[in-house]
Amino acid sequence: MTTPIPIRSEKLDGAEISWFAPLCNGDDRFLGAHDDHYKSSWTNCSNIVRKAEKLGFQNVLCPSSFQVGQDTLSFVAGLAPLTSKINLLAAVRCGELHPPMLGRTIATLDHMLEGRLTINIISSDLPGLKEESAFRYKRSEEVIEILKQGWTQDYIDFEGEHYKIKLNNTAPVKPYQQNGGPLLYFGGYSPPAVELCAKHCDVYLMWPETISRLRELMSNMSTKAATYHRDLDFGLRIHVIVRETESEAKEAAKKLMSHVDDTRGQEIRERAQDAKSYGVSRQADMRSQSDNDGFVEENLWTGIGRARSGCGAAIVGDPDQVYNKIMTYQKMGIRAFIFSGYPHDEECALFAKYVLPRLKNISMPIAQGRKPASTPLTPLGLAKRK
Repeated sequence: MTTPIPIRSEKLDGAEISWFAPLCNGDDRFLGAHDDHYKSSWTNCSNIVRKAEKLGFQNVLCPSSFQVGQDTLSFVAGLAPLTSKINLLAAVRCGELHPPMLGRTIATLDHMLEGRLTINIISSDLPGLKEESAFRYKRSEEVIEILKQGWTQDYIDFEGEHYKIKLNNTAPVKPYQQNGGPLLYFGGYSPPAVELCAKHCDVYLMWPETISRLRELMSNMSTKAATYHRDLDFGLRIHVIVRETESEAKEAAKKLMSHVDDTRGQEIRERAQDAKSYGVSRQADMRSQSDNDGFVEENLWTGIGRARSGCGAAIVGDPDQVYNKIMTYQKMGIRAFIFSGYPHDEECALFAKYVLPRLKNISMPIAQGRKPASTPLTPLGLAKRK
């Protein structure tokens, strides 16, 4: 019998606690009944990021969508002089920008943020195109390899299926004291996605699933990474609804979905470019296993996925229940959490009031030779990435 590969960072005493900036017009008080007050705008979303920084969150995911909302990299650049402590996790869809120019853009942003930039690698279809999964992930792999060459060398010499680039540059723009570039976060479930993450990325982001299925994902990814003599950290992107009592939290969940019926929910889900992806199908499968109130296991509510594609579940409960659920995940080896809630500014404040002070909020482990992005890393005796 093959010995299982240990999960990196198992039984941690701290984690990166992050919030979410709804750049893609995904904010509202009631799902399915859009209010322009919550429309994605520079004012609304930048205020959420600054609130998250003030309240003590470590990072903020800034997502990307070509359909609605704001441009991610421009948004991150605008926040550089308005923030000083919080990291920014910028989503980058590989293939949108010519890789050497993307590398220069990322390095410039990292200088503006003085090392507080992290990158979420995404491989979804480009606007107006429909391409095979393996094709897209191969393109992303080549983009990452070109980025790393540009960040670590004075030249780029690359030949692949998508890109053939020879470029000499005697004064390349390199990231701000992050040797090798910013940490790369990545989420994906198909075999090409798992392969890409195992070879090149630092943090494997998962959507909410049952404890047993999360353990399986983490074990499989750890095993795959070991074939490349690497190890990875794990992250969880999940919604949260926390109130003083469990009954109040469940009532808030019901109110959030009070304007959604099955027809309206399906319409909303199918707007997204990734509506047919394997990851989304896993969220639907989890939803089908839930009870009549939408709970698939203790304090994990799947009702939110009735009216959105992608991350489709929330931790719902009183402060103790939400804290204990997070600690269960953390003890499994989940090192990074990206929370969100509706409306995002209000739920951010509620989570910071009831749960955040009880969590040990630390920077992610930094790859070999990299400087911590903002606050010093609490020593945990973790092996350096290779």
